[in-house]
Amino acid sequence: MKRVLLVSPVGSGATALGELLKAEGYACTDAACSAYGAAQKTESGEYDLILINAPLPDETGIELSLRLAKTTRAGVVVIVPQKNADEVSDMLTDHGVLVIAKPLNKHLFHHYLCFIDCFRTRLLSVVRENEELKTMVEDIKMIDRAKLLLVTCLGMSEEQAHRYLEKQAMDQRLSRLEIAKQVIRTYQN
Repeated sequence: MKRVLLVSPVGSGATALGELLKAEGYACTDAACSAYGAAQKTESGEYDLILINAPLPDETGIELSLRLAKTTRAGVVVIVPQKNADEVSDMLTDHGVLVIAKPLNKHLFHHYLCFIDCFRTRLLSVVRENEELKTMVEDIKMIDRAKLLLVTCLGMSEEQAHRYLEKQAMDQRLSRLEIAKQVIRTYQN
């Protein structure tokens, strides 16, 4: 189920946006009527979409959209008056915030939400890949530390240390990382 945070001043605009979001499949909608309320909600929850109906009572909504684009993995959309749309879009697009001009066109709104879903899916894929790469780098560092300990403590060559870790991993049916951790526990001061 897609989760959305609707940040909008209280009134008919907020109700209409809530109905549009429900029609688009965003069934789990949280609402905030100010930037402060939105900040509190995002600290305690993860959202797929954050929709900001600007201006807000306590700020323009631009500052909030920038903060949320940097601190969350949600797709961030800000809806602004037509007269400000081009200027706001120039300020926010490079930060990954989609700007929509008021009044909303239901057909275009649907396509904007599809775009945000597509963009967020790609973003999460890149984030996941980045986390996997970080884990791989940490694993390689640990294996290299174990090799260094084997070289310094047992006088092995780097090639011998590499073969030792691989052979132990095969013989014990463990990963090279697990063998490296055993070596580190054994030989580290």
